[in-house]
Amino acid sequence: MSTQYSSFEWFSLSEAAKELGVSSGRLNRLIEERYLLAVKHDGEPRIPKDFIIDGQPLAGLRGTLTLLADHGVVNHEAMEWLLAEDEVLGVSPTKALQEGRKSSVRRSVQLLAI
Repeated sequence: MSTQYSSFEWFSLSEAAKELGVSSGRLNRLIEERYLLAVKHDGEPRIPKDFIIDGQPLAGLRGTLTLLADHGVVNHEAMEWLLAEDEVLGVSPTKALQEGRKSSVRRSVQLLAI
């Protein structure tokens, strides 16, 4: 993970499971089913705190992760894209999803494929 993301706050997998109120097995299924994305950060798998809002996975994240995967974007690349500011969106895709701009984020994913 790029050091430029060291300013983000991260959950360990056990902290994320607690925040979501689920077992570690259920958390692993949420990651496998692309409701959440975890990458190694500081040597451990971690999930950005911005991906869990009010005890739930960020709305729109699953579809965005699926679309990214369909375009051949691997997990660490997807994480970098989700956390970095996007020129088209004017904010990070994560922030745009938090603002309810799911369609704009999906259009931005489509532009990555061009």
